[in-house]
Amino acid sequence: MIRPERKTVAEWEASIPDASRRNLRQAAGRIIDAKRRGGSVVVVTGSGPNIHEGVTTLIAELMKKGVVDGVITSSAVVGHEMAGTLDRVKRVVASAHPDLGLPSGILPRGGGFEITLLSEAQRAQLESEIDTHWDLYDRIAGLSGDVIIKAAGNMAWPMGPRTESLAREAELLAQEYGLPLETVVGLGADPMTMIGMGARRNLPVIVSTPQLVGSGAVGLAIGDSISITQRARIVSSVLAGADVIIESAIALSQEIHDGPFELYTGHGIWSAWQNGYSYSLEGKTLVRIDLDPNLERAWLQERQSSQIQQAVDRGLPKTKLTGIPFRMEMSGFARLEGSLPVTADIGVVWPVLAVAIEEGLGLRLDFVSAPQETPEGQQMREWITANVQPVDRQKLKEELRRRQARSQQVAG
Repeated sequence: MIRPERKTVAEWEASIPDASRRNLRQAAGRIIDAKRRGGSVVVVTGSGPNIHEGVTTLIAELMKKGVVDGVITSSAVVGHEMAGTLDRVKRVVASAHPDLGLPSGILPRGGGFEITLLSEAQRAQLESEIDTHWDLYDRIAGLSGDVIIKAAGNMAWPMGPRTESLAREAELLAQEYGLPLETVVGLGADPMTMIGMGARRNLPVIVSTPQLVGSGAVGLAIGDSISITQRARIVSSVLAGADVIIESAIALSQEIHDGPFELYTGHGIWSAWQNGYSYSLEGKTLVRIDLDPNLERAWLQERQSSQIQQAVDRGLPKTKLTGIPFRMEMSGFARLEGSLPVTADIGVVWPVLAVAIEEGLGLRLDFVSAPQETPEGQQMREWITANVQPVDRQKLKEELRRRQARSQQVAG
């Protein structure tokens, strides 16, 4: 069990600005009410801080406990979760070691090169999949360099290329079985990842269209696994079934507020006009956790003077009318009556929200995240690094075969 003390969480809550703290408490109340009446809660996450602050791991725990019923995320998050969420890497300045034979033209700015520090068991497993470059790995391991914890499966060998290669392999399986790649790789993923828990509990974990480009070949494989129309339909169906939607440090979320199937603030009218699929955000709670104060300013202006709706109705540019550097997703969010802005650090907000939910629903979470800069957050990151494992390639294939066999039995 890894979680901060409740007294510490209360101290973190006190650091949240007053207005956001009130909105966060209201959000927790709506989540609790929704779950008590059998409703659905969906989370929309970006990458970056959601990985580093342990938020995606906490969401996996909330999925396990029946609080979160679906996730919309980014290809970058899927790539990191495929590699174990966080890993420990060693970084050397390869340009200072020409004997390593690494071409300077492929190295990032600064000439750095990283290796994933593997346990004996992890290395033995990966050596069965990858039969080259282990001499380079051993040579770099013997050099002096920085050792850090970072988002997994990114720039370090072998987990970086292994993750991208596995994604391309899983892409073919996804196309064969007619499934999103996120579902296929989830079958072999750790249960403390969102993709892994989604596969175990048969909960949707899907990448939105604006979040497809990320994690190199992982994003490409996700995009190629099913059509854009099919992906948009799955995303829309997840949102349509939600009573509460939580957005966590996410950019480019206009797909959620602006169609192609949403009716209340978006462009779904023409799909509905032609008797196609549509849904509405009307009556839903939309909680957005975001450090951008302009989001709260837009929300307040809409509550006080309906400026944004007036701009929409009159066809006027929202930036000039409101005096705010406007992001597309602000429009639907600000105009939705059930929206709640929480302008605060997600590393602080999520453990506060999680503790409020477990108290309200009488749950006991085995994992609660913590802000990464705190002692509790450092302990949490060490725990994730040591315990959350990369996708098991063999298990993925075995589970996919079992799933297909069960489907055939049901069909027969």
